[in-house]
Amino acid sequence: MAPVTATFRFYEELNDFIARPLRRRSFSCVCPPAATAKHMIEALGVPHTEVELILVNGESVGFERILEDGDRVAVYPKFEALDIRPLLRVRAEPLRMIRFVADAHLGGLAQLLRLAGFDTLYDNHYADAAIEALAAAEQRIVLTRDRELLKRRTITHGCYVRALKPEAQLREIFGRLDLAGSARPFRLCLTCNAPLRRIEKEEVADRAPQGVLERHTQFVTCDVCRRVFWEGSHWRRMRALMDAVVDGVHAVHAAPPAAGGAQ
Repeated sequence: MAPVTATFRFYEELNDFIARPLRRRSFSCVCPPAATAKHMIEALGVPHTEVELILVNGESVGFERILEDGDRVAVYPKFEALDIRPLLRVRAEPLRMIRFVADAHLGGLAQLLRLAGFDTLYDNHYADAAIEALAAAEQRIVLTRDRELLKRRTITHGCYVRALKPEAQLREIFGRLDLAGSARPFRLCLTCNAPLRRIEKEEVADRAPQGVLERHTQFVTCDVCRRVFWEGSHWRRMRALMDAVVDGVHAVHAAPPAAGGAQ
């Protein structure tokens, strides 16, 4: 089979992934025989998880569409202000539950997502293959700053994280995935990702400083790491951060709990 030539145009932030001379304009590209839309989009540098809509000759298609000579391919990221669900062809269905797996560079973001109540797996020793397997087995959204990871075949949902600082990353993910309505802060342990539960004050007598026991009456614990947390100054800063992110106002400083408890 002879190669075919198709014309491509990438929109908005997808241009961040492609070669600078090709950004924000239409360009022709020679495609291998029987190349799919997914193959060519990723060959040009864009992970398939970043793509929300593909139009070939004006018609919405899936990643598996075989490109033909003369095709005009328009590739779009998530639409912020327009509901395009009736047009979508690139994924079979959305994920029912929002769960994440974060790569080795996103430990701070993983903690903040747990703070917001989102089940987030993280281990700085995870290999790419392990992340891919977890995403497929548990239907998790992959969070990474490695675009090659997002090109792996079995990863269907993922986000390339552009921001560099954890709080900015949290706001980015909240905005891109519209997470504000799903946030349930202070539900998970920041260290273990396990559910927190209420515990009676009498049960923490030997697990919290005496001064804390004198000033506070409500406590929660993680049954995995057995840490105890209370509504101290760290908790108030984290509450302020969550309120700022959820409400879409300016950032405020927040710090995760220190080892052994929240002060």
